[in-house]
Amino acid sequence: VILLISEVLPESSRTYRDGATHVEILSRIRHPNLVTIIGTCPESRSLVFEYLRNGSLEERLACKNKSPPLPWQTRIRIASEICSALIFLHSNKPCIPHGNLKPSKVLLDSNFVSKLIDSGIYRLIPQGKSTDTSASSHVYMDPVYLENGEVTRESDVYSFGMILLRLLTGRSALGILNDVKCSIETENFNMVLDRTAGNWPLEEAQLLAHLAIRCCDTQPLDRPDFVSEIWSVLGPMRDSCVNSASCLEAKELRCAPSHFVCPIFQEVMKDPIIAADGFTYEADAIRGWLDSGHDRSPMTNLTLEHCNLVPNYALLQAIQEWQQQY
Repeated sequence: VILLISEVLPESSRTYRDGATHVEILSRIRHPNLVTIIGTCPESRSLVFEYLRNGSLEERLACKNKSPPLPWQTRIRIASEICSALIFLHSNKPCIPHGNLKPSKVLLDSNFVSKLIDSGIYRLIPQGKSTDTSASSHVYMDPVYLENGEVTRESDVYSFGMILLRLLTGRSALGILNDVKCSIETENFNMVLDRTAGNWPLEEAQLLAHLAIRCCDTQPLDRPDFVSEIWSVLGPMRDSCVNSASCLEAKELRCAPSHFVCPIFQEVMKDPIIAADGFTYEADAIRGWLDSGHDRSPMTNLTLEHCNLVPNYALLQAIQEWQQQY
């Protein structure tokens, strides 16, 4: 049995038609660093996403459950992966700002590959839920957004800068921006760098700190651009880390993730499709099940409300990427 992350559908998706539209949109949004939808739970109006074994970046930075600190190479790679996912969302037409970016929204798989959840994809769907504005989130939020309520690309740049500071220092987000600024001004940056991550290359760490401070500029138009400025710094650093022998990477061949396997055929799916029970099946398997006269779910044995099937393009691409990798 695999544990899954679920997310409640907006109120506007209570009807079957709205819910199906919601699922179809999400099933088409695919990036290696965005969580993949693998099904739905109609009873609770929830979306079901892949399970990411290593929890959130927030938990790992806090070394929850006595987990070891993330090495600096892994932290740089995670920062580059977040940047890549945001570039993907922002390049969409219309643009999709994440709007709720913070370490708890960055999840890590068994290889510590990071994937964003709770992105602004809901803004593609009319009358979606608003962004979380709880007090715990404010420290990562663009002050301009807190004033006018408008989520923009620049809002994500600010939040990204705060996450970058967390990765560098390992400190609480509260007051971290002023701490790093002060350390640079007094030439004591070494004092705020998180040494539990290993021996940071000081020159690269300082470059990232300056970049993070620029991301958190009070003037949105003075913040760096993800493609032309942020990625131009993180991309080469990431490549260097990936090629480093000390970088935390899984070396062994892994079994197929359980959500890639059809519940009926028990094989990796070639044409995954979501049925009315919320589970994803191989298309031939579920169609054969329905064509043989079954009107109940092969997983729950509950009566299926309808026989409509929704292609799970996001999961298909995830499977294809996994197959190419291994």
